[in-house]
Amino acid sequence: MIGFVIGVFAIAGMIKGTIGLGLPAVSMGLLTIFISPFQAATLLIVPSMVTNFWQLFAEGQVLKLVRRFWPLLLGIVVGSIWSIFPTLGHGEFQSEALLGGMLALYGLYGLFAKNMPNLAAHEKWLSPIMGYLGGALTVATGVVVIPVVPYLQSLHLKRDDLVQSLGLAFTTSTICLAVFLHQHPVENIPMDYKMSFIALLPALVGMWVGTKIRYRIPEQKFRKVFFCGLVIFGGYMVLHQLGLL
Repeated sequence: MIGFVIGVFAIAGMIKGTIGLGLPAVSMGLLTIFISPFQAATLLIVPSMVTNFWQLFAEGQVLKLVRRFWPLLLGIVVGSIWSIFPTLGHGEFQSEALLGGMLALYGLYGLFAKNMPNLAAHEKWLSPIMGYLGGALTVATGVVVIPVVPYLQSLHLKRDDLVQSLGLAFTTSTICLAVFLHQHPVENIPMDYKMSFIALLPALVGMWVGTKIRYRIPEQKFRKVFFCGLVIFGGYMVLHQLGLL
């Protein structure tokens, strides 16, 4: 089990180091092959928290972003408390199907989203809605991707602001997920924080390797293969849960 977890987080960290995203999605997708989504989410907490903090505080002006995006963050918190979706560990079939659907959507978005429309003019009312859906899907799948990532990219932020804004949203979602998992334990499924700490090292090593790979392999080619893989893998998870495979 330890070797499997180390391998998963090394791969996920490498992908994040190469293209700047994908650690939660890849980790959850691979881990749920052998363990439940609830248990996989508990292993994700420490590596996600550390890498998200790294991403958030790599540059300054964090308070400025908090003042701007507090409606989004509040929506994430509310969504994680009152989710409209079946939550992790409480309806396992739905959680795995939702996770597969999220991975497939994430892959399709990465493959086909070229020029995002500028939604900055609608930010005031869109932020709490996007935040709520992001928080609700976080406690349902263990992954915050859709719709938070496309939404923030649609605001046409400067590169550094976008990276930090994603880190802010990811950090908030990870904290909410950790609180949810602690308050809603599942019988006979332990919350293995020790294993989560063990997973941190291979994730960081993987990120370091990924940064080296970034300069050797064309990023666009790597991204295309990665997102195609997510579509195929996510689609398989959905069809498998529906009993079609």
